[in-house]
Amino acid sequence: MVLIAGVDEAGRGPVIGPMVMVGVLIDDVDEILLKSWGVKDSKKLSPIQREKLYDQLKAMVKNYVVKIVSPAEIDKTLFGNDSNLNWLEADKTIEILRELKPKVAFIDCPSTNIKAYKTYLEKALENTKNIKKLVVEHKADDTYVVASAASIIAKTIRENEIMKLKKKYKIEFGSGYPSDPRTKEFLEKNYMKYPEIFRKSWKSYTNVVEGKKQKRLGEY
Repeated sequence: MVLIAGVDEAGRGPVIGPMVMVGVLIDDVDEILLKSWGVKDSKKLSPIQREKLYDQLKAMVKNYVVKIVSPAEIDKTLFGNDSNLNWLEADKTIEILRELKPKVAFIDCPSTNIKAYKTYLEKALENTKNIKKLVVEHKADDTYVVASAASIIAKTIRENEIMKLKKKYKIEFGSGYPSDPRTKEFLEKNYMKYPEIFRKSWKSYTNVVEGKKQKRLGEY
């Protein structure tokens, strides 16, 4: 048996709420079991299916690691001059794999430059015990069942985090994605009221801020 890991994220694109990154560790022989359960890319599953599999996976995997990346941490990275969201995701992947220590890891790559992304990961992990091979691909969560398992846990935790925000502040903002009309309306009305839930480095957020400024200037 070989210990393998899958790493994926959920909530990369929203203007509201955290990004969640997850790594799962299993024995390679258990891939057959995951497939028999219907484990696949979380985007291809209903919320009910994801919730069911989420509970099954947590009980079955040998280990899993969760990194909840707050809007503030994302903003700090994007407002800086030496990084971007891809490298932030890479750094979280490195943290996850250092904890899991698989022999082989299957990683969903957010960057268009897969070679550079993989090289960055390999260099950071070259002295990490046990890790022998990184498989870094676009849509790994759709190709490798262990990465699919990570995507299901990440998506479920991200949705739970969104529900926590709605309950904490007693608000409704839809999915948190800029394309969601409810999110767009909420952002325009409340961008100053709940600053800690927004990613202020997002274009959709800065556009609202700039639009409000221009409107105020036009009043004079």
